[in-house]
Amino acid sequence: MDSFLDLFDPGSSSLTSCDVWPEDDALATHLPPEPQMGNVEYKLKLINPSKLRFEHLVTQLKWRLREGHGEAIYEIGVEDTGMLTGLSIEDMESSLITLDQMASKLGATTSVLRERMVGKDKMVAEILVRKVPDDQECIEVMVAVLGGVDAGKSTLLGVLAHGENDNGRGSARLNVLRHLHELRSGRTSSISHEILGFDIHGEVINYQNARTAEEIRDRSTKLITFLDLAGHKKYLKTTVAGLSGYCPHQVMLVVSSPAVTTSSSIPLNMTKEHMDLALALRLPFCIVVTKTDITPADNTLNWLECILKAVGNRKVPLVVKSEDDVITASSSQQNQNVVPIFTVSSVTGEGLDLLIRFLYVLPPSISLKEKERLEQECCQFQIDEIFKVPDIGTIVGGVLTQGVINIGTELVIGPFSNGKFVPVTIQSIHRNKAPCRVVKATQSASLSLEQSIPGLRNGMVLLGLGVNHQACMFFQARIVVLYHATSIHNGFQTTVHIGNIRQTAAIVAIMDCDKNGMHTNDTASVIFKFARHPEYVTEGMRLLFREGQTKGIGRVTQVFAVQVEAG
Repeated sequence: MDSFLDLFDPGSSSLTSCDVWPEDDALATHLPPEPQMGNVEYKLKLINPSKLRFEHLVTQLKWRLREGHGEAIYEIGVEDTGMLTGLSIEDMESSLITLDQMASKLGATTSVLRERMVGKDKMVAEILVRKVPDDQECIEVMVAVLGGVDAGKSTLLGVLAHGENDNGRGSARLNVLRHLHELRSGRTSSISHEILGFDIHGEVINYQNARTAEEIRDRSTKLITFLDLAGHKKYLKTTVAGLSGYCPHQVMLVVSSPAVTTSSSIPLNMTKEHMDLALALRLPFCIVVTKTDITPADNTLNWLECILKAVGNRKVPLVVKSEDDVITASSSQQNQNVVPIFTVSSVTGEGLDLLIRFLYVLPPSISLKEKERLEQECCQFQIDEIFKVPDIGTIVGGVLTQGVINIGTELVIGPFSNGKFVPVTIQSIHRNKAPCRVVKATQSASLSLEQSIPGLRNGMVLLGLGVNHQACMFFQARIVVLYHATSIHNGFQTTVHIGNIRQTAAIVAIMDCDKNGMHTNDTASVIFKFARHPEYVTEGMRLLFREGQTKGIGRVTQVFAVQVEAG
């Protein structure tokens, strides 16, 4: 089989001229050759096309939009080889008019991301074409927000979601914290959701200019859903569960600038821990340095540069200082080599405009083709939260990893302690704090069940009737030990995270490993046994395990189903 270290290989660290438009216009002569697949299209010019040519261009645009999940990037004034030839101002204006007409034919909109002069009198332009897919209300991107304790995550989200700067004493975070103990301590202990919308012109839609979440969703062509995850060490299991269970498109790692200059290493240790999680799950991430009104970000940027360039990470830091950097940062998220770094202040608002612009152009990490494939699979909804609401009944929250769920859909829920699944019917659906009629693969939602079922717990799943409903106590996985102080032998117990599953499991067998056990960087096939109750696990699922300082990643290779007694 292929090396399992592919799970942890972030890729090359080299940043070449193929990745960006160079700042020096004299050097801006080439882009990489036009990709055959994907959502990027090069056009030298689009001037007065014939009717037949126009229809061909519209078909081509439709295909690029499909590849980009509703978003396409057009490079005007660029040859197929990547040569930046450029156009005169008059020809560029004519080409942009043609592109706008092409987009209008499909019900799409255009916005110029950046323009650049080539030589003295020629220019090239990069245009974003956006069309909300017909079966969706808006284009959605899920962003998980990580960071150490007191990094300013909740305050930053409060400012973004409500449009008002913080008063310097944490007023903005009061809008996003969920529990009384969180309000008292100022520390997030659970997973909360916030949203930020953009209209067709790229203007922000949040609670400052919309009264409800439903209004934000209805007015937005693009919606950013934030997952605010806990930063304190004692809530790390909740943070890992949020990352592995919700499968976000992007990770936003928040770092407090004053933390680097203090003597305490705890916040910085958690920053490294969270960065390791993003790398292990192969999630693209950006970094936001906060509280720059208190402490300049210079020392923090130097520290981050050392961490990102270290052996094992091999990332290229890109400090975003202009809108041109924003576009470069966004386009680099597909290959995950470049890590954008923003410096912001939630009190003065400095740098927030560039961060918001980045979120506006940030593409979903999953292709439309892959999303359509997942929607055609049988339903699998991972349960992360359970509520009891008077006069309504049981509500489960989580993410739909595959399939489509409508109101009235009949599913089964489980597994229970005996390995069985129980039939249920979906009574209502809420997404982004607003009611809706359908939820599709990769989307998070809250589902109300018609039946009241005792014994529900986090980690269960809702499955379609066509799925093989088999739970397991034993499963085999191919794992890599990222760190362990001594050696791992049979009987070693650890907390295992598989999707929304979080449970203690013991290693009961280690294959292809010597008698000295497994050590740091060792790879082997092992068999795990859950400690408390069976779980729904399938082959190919990615796992993380940790216990104290011990960390490892892996992939499930075989499942041993529990024998369920009839009746």
